[in-house]
Amino acid sequence: MATPANHPGLRAHDLPAPRSERGLAVGDVLRLPALAGARVEGGASGLRREVRRLGLLEGTEAGAVRPGGLVLATAASLAAAPPLDRLVAALDERGAAGLLLGPGVELPGPARAVADRLGLPVVALAERAVLDDVLEAVLAAVLPAVLHPEVAALGRSEEVHRALLQIVVEGGGLPELAAGLVGLLGGAVVITTPDGRVLADAGDVQALEQAYAGACFQASGRMRTETEPAGLSRHTGLPGNHVVVRIAAGRADHGRIMAFSPAGALTEADVPTVERAATVAALAVAKQLAVRAVESKYQGDFLRDLLTGQVGTEVGVAHAASLGWDVDRPVVVVVAELDPVEGDDESGALVARPAGERFAAAWQSVVRPRDPRAPVVGFNREVVAVLGVPPSGDVDRLVRELVREVSGDGGGGRRSFGTGVSHVTGRPEGIPRAYEQARTAVRVGRRVQGAASLAHFDALGAYRLLSLVPDGAELRAFADETLGPLGRSGGSPQEQEEAADLRHTLEVLLDANLNVAQAARELHFHYNTLRYRIAKLERLLGPFGDDPQLRLSLHLALHIRRMRGA
Repeated sequence: MATPANHPGLRAHDLPAPRSERGLAVGDVLRLPALAGARVEGGASGLRREVRRLGLLEGTEAGAVRPGGLVLATAASLAAAPPLDRLVAALDERGAAGLLLGPGVELPGPARAVADRLGLPVVALAERAVLDDVLEAVLAAVLPAVLHPEVAALGRSEEVHRALLQIVVEGGGLPELAAGLVGLLGGAVVITTPDGRVLADAGDVQALEQAYAGACFQASGRMRTETEPAGLSRHTGLPGNHVVVRIAAGRADHGRIMAFSPAGALTEADVPTVERAATVAALAVAKQLAVRAVESKYQGDFLRDLLTGQVGTEVGVAHAASLGWDVDRPVVVVVAELDPVEGDDESGALVARPAGERFAAAWQSVVRPRDPRAPVVGFNREVVAVLGVPPSGDVDRLVRELVREVSGDGGGGRRSFGTGVSHVTGRPEGIPRAYEQARTAVRVGRRVQGAASLAHFDALGAYRLLSLVPDGAELRAFADETLGPLGRSGGSPQEQEEAADLRHTLEVLLDANLNVAQAARELHFHYNTLRYRIAKLERLLGPFGDDPQLRLSLHLALHIRRMRGA
């Protein structure tokens, strides 16, 4: 991707100022008001060359030019000089920083080709430029940068901050900010969420992906924020280097900025520039979140009314359409809920709030490309999506793909979550019931499968009925009474271990429909060993082999224990 400096004829005064390690970069010099209207005619890739002195072209050769010199050539001085292509090559050999062409001097094509090949900036001054003003302004800017580099660096840092801040003030967002940083540093820039999801990028992103695939980035395209250190670094054996800076505001972590140079040209002097960009990015993210919070509150209130049946069908369909949603079609309701973690405040305290916001944003980002008319709204720890049934009718595949993309390949800051899927409903008035089904599937799925569960209401089986019993104590009492000595929690550790072992044997045997040979294979027992265990189980529980009602009760009791996580 071309940067502004690669376009011949672009006004040099409009160029972002590239960084310099010791002196003042040519790009910085060209931003001086005295050089307003100057045009970069060739060698734009060398705008980072350092200007350490100013010289006038005299005589017929460039031998008097010293390294770091910015040479001013007028029409009169060029009259006796060699052709410009030879002059450009000679200046580059002497280590010159660049060539300023006075008013009325044009750069022929062969000389432009040499300048581009060597990366020696050749700049044509505007017709109205006053040479005395140009000389005075360049000297005033270059001398402090050479004699007092710390002061110059501070001034540049402030200038960078103002330039990037102006992008946001004028309505730009993260994409424009990334482009502005590319103008300053070249290469590529990527802005991500705290867990590495790419929000914006600019510059030579293809070179970045090719260089760092599998290193900085996962196969899913997410940055490995959990392993990428802050500051300047490089990966051993890979080309280029990069700077990573956290985007933070107060206690909130809003993401990362990575600036990448395929040539490895970034230095420690570039870190403050990226840090300034991160500060401005935090402002852009905060502004974006503020707008999104207002929109989400409005959308969330309406969707909650729709999900709970508080709004009429006709009104609900029409209002949803005004928000760009389509609920008058065959849909499924998907509920995704963050799994609780140790120390997590279930009431939704400030610490947990950013995680919920990022969780909702992640679901919105993966659903939108597949179904832009689907409502996706976050309610604290819960995200609800009303998805249209895909043409293939394969709801399970659609949901699994969405869950995989949201959860990614693991990584920094991502939280596990449970997902519940409702029955397909073909009418809008069925959405409230589908919402309750999805919530039930999440709750039961977490109890049975644990963290990161995915459960469909239609596939809950007996769990679906058990989940409808509101009295949990009654369920526990039924399970304990049915399982007798195998359901009690007391006793020594050895007795508890033996009871758990026998429960597992019973569960496998019942799942095998009392097929002893099949159960023995699954348990890796000898046939006679399993027969002995069956006899012991019947002594403890009763003749379940001959009593189908007892078998049903035992199966339900085992299901209840699994729902309780026992």
